[in-house]
Amino acid sequence: MKKATLVKILLRSFFIHVALNFRRMQNLGFAFSIIPLLREWKPEPKESAAILNRHLQMYNSHPYFSAPVIGSVVRLEEEIRDKGDASDVLAVKNGLMGPYAAIGDTFFWGALRPFAGIVGVVLALQGFVTAPLVFLLIYTPPHLFIRVKGFIEGYRRGKQGMEFIRALNLTRVTSIVRWLSVIIMAVFTVWLSYAEYSPFINTLGIFMALAALAAVLLFYFLIKKGMSQIQIIYGVVALFFVIISLRDLIN
Repeated sequence: MKKATLVKILLRSFFIHVALNFRRMQNLGFAFSIIPLLREWKPEPKESAAILNRHLQMYNSHPYFSAPVIGSVVRLEEEIRDKGDASDVLAVKNGLMGPYAAIGDTFFWGALRPFAGIVGVVLALQGFVTAPLVFLLIYTPPHLFIRVKGFIEGYRRGKQGMEFIRALNLTRVTSIVRWLSVIIMAVFTVWLSYAEYSPFINTLGIFMALAALAAVLLFYFLIKKGMSQIQIIYGVVALFFVIISLRDLIN
């Protein structure tokens, strides 16, 4: 297949969520993505209809991880063109969309986006006008990497395209990113408390640093006891708002 056609398919995959519907979810976006393949092949109307029909079936996955699925599907469509058996295409497509949705939701929605948001808010509160840019610099490269590199590896490996995603070990990366979010929130909350009430506790600065360490250790203990890192982050955010409210009352 021509590289230009693959680029068109990849770019179209960025819009897979645009035509989201509650009947078959992302099926229209998926079919839209592979249309350049049909334009290059120029198959008979019946063959073209058959290809589009099987990709207009129910499909729902994380939008960023759909590019690797599309890459694998395009390679399999090439392989089966002479065989006429589409079972492998549907098996791979249906087999990947569920796990990829879970991985993508957990990593991007549950870890990376909150982390980037926390960093952006902390910088914004310190008066940095570049805070939105920092958010984008943290969040954008990973999802572009998954989309572009995932599509390339999916197309190159076909059925084995999932090995690329597996090698990233995003489960461990998710845990690390969440820990970083918790640590940043703990340190910033304690620092904010110290900054607001420093006229009264100038001699206790070292204890504020110890309090930040204690907060991190407390979060570690809570996680070991089974509390979700997301619950801890929300709890710290609530504490942050309480501190802000107390500051406003005092002022």
